[in-house]
Amino acid sequence: MLIDIHTHSLLLHDPRQRKISRWTSPEELLSMWDALGIERGVVLPLVHHEIGAILQTSENALDIYNLYPDRIIPFCNLDPRWCYNHAGADFTPVLEHYKELGCKGFGEFTCNLWWDDDRVLNLLSHVERAGLPLLFHVASLERGQYGLIDDHRLSKLELVLQRFPRLQFIGHSMGFWSNISGDADESNWMGYPTGPVTPGGRTPELMRRYDNLWADISAGSGNNGIVRDKEFGYRFLEEFQDRVLFGTDICGPGQEVEQVDTLNEALAMGLLSQAGYDRIAHLNAEKLLGL
Repeated sequence: MLIDIHTHSLLLHDPRQRKISRWTSPEELLSMWDALGIERGVVLPLVHHEIGAILQTSENALDIYNLYPDRIIPFCNLDPRWCYNHAGADFTPVLEHYKELGCKGFGEFTCNLWWDDDRVLNLLSHVERAGLPLLFHVASLERGQYGLIDDHRLSKLELVLQRFPRLQFIGHSMGFWSNISGDADESNWMGYPTGPVTPGGRTPELMRRYDNLWADISAGSGNNGIVRDKEFGYRFLEEFQDRVLFGTDICGPGQEVEQVDTLNEALAMGLLSQAGYDRIAHLNAEKLLGL
C-alpha cells in the first residue's frame, strides 16, 4: 500500500483555463496512481502568486476530495499576506473551518517570504494551534523563486522548528534535500548535487535534533537526495523511518516517478527493513494525518 503525501491536481471546467494550466486533472492523477500502485494521496492547493498563472483554492481541492473521497486527501492553504497583510491576522477560524470540511494538513507552503518574517510567524502560530502538519518548499532568493527563503545552512528553518515545537514541518525541495550532505553550499544547494554524501549534512542533523521535522521524498529533489549515494540514502530512510513520507510531486500527466522503484530497491538491498518500508509507504502518513 502506498499513500502519496505530495501531488497537485486542479479541477477546471473552463477549457480556456486548461490551455494555460499544467496541473493534472483529477482523472489524470488517479490514472497515474493506478499505474504506480498508489491507493490514495494528498492534493496540495497552490494559493501563492509566486507559483503560477492559475492558482488553486482550498475549495477546489475539497471539490476534488468530494468527487473521490476514498482516494483524495485534501490539504488547505493560506497566504500570510491575506487579511490586510499584517502580522496580527487571525487565521484560526479559517483553518478550523477547513478542518471541519475534511482538510488534513496545510500546504504546499510556497510564499516567497523569509521564514522569520512576522507575517509568516503569525500564520505558523495559527497552523500550530489548529494541529495541522505543514508541507513547505525552500527558496534562496526573494525574487525569481517560490518558497520560504533561507540560507544554505537552513538556519531560518531551525529557528521555526524551535519556535513551534508542536507544529509538524514536512521538508521538501532542492534546498532541503541538497542538505542531506555536508558539502551543500551557496553554489549547489538549490540544485541537484551528485556524488557521495559527506558528513555534516544539515538535513540529517535537524532531523536528529527536532522530532517535529519530517522528510517528503517526492520530486526529483527528494529522489536525488536519496539515490545520489544509495548506501547513505537508504540508511537515511532506515534511520528516520518514523518521519519519512512517500511522495511523488505529480504535477502533469506523463511525469516520470522514480520513488516507487527507489523504495523497492532499498528494501531489496537490505538497507531498508520491511517495517521501515511500510512506515514510509503508508503508516507514517496515516499516523501524521489521522487517517
